[in-house]
Amino acid sequence: MKRFGLLGFSLLLLPALAAWPHPQAPETSPKKVIEKVPIKPTSASSGEEMYKEYCAVCHGLDGKGNGPAASALKTPPPDLSLLAKNNGGKYPASHVVAILNFGSSAPAHGSADMPVWGRLLSSLQTHRSTPAIVQLRIKNLTDYIESLQAK
Repeated sequence: MKRFGLLGFSLLLLPALAAWPHPQAPETSPKKVIEKVPIKPTSASSGEEMYKEYCAVCHGLDGKGNGPAASALKTPPPDLSLLAKNNGGKYPASHVVAILNFGSSAPAHGSADMPVWGRLLSSLQTHRSTPAIVQLRIKNLTDYIESLQAK
């Protein structure tokens, strides 16, 4: 009889334990992942078009480093609108050209999150991907970034 009483009590206790609130592990938001996609051809003559297609996803439309993919990067992208201000008031065009062509060892680029655009622009599947066109693209992109400088 004792055995059945213990079994009955256990059967009553089991649903109560199942309904008992259990501490929940804190929800963590999933880690953002930047999906690498093929480079989309743009007009070599439009620095703005290239910037919006290739740069704004990380640097933001205004160049302030607030693009939709910025939070997924290991190192936040720099505020491109402050390049001149951080260089004594002079826009460092040759430095920007060098970074676009060859990459950089700067912390933001040392994470390898930023592509070396010179190489990628050379690989565009168009008949216009000559070295001169690649340099025209980089110049026009550099000029557009200059237009984003804080006044």
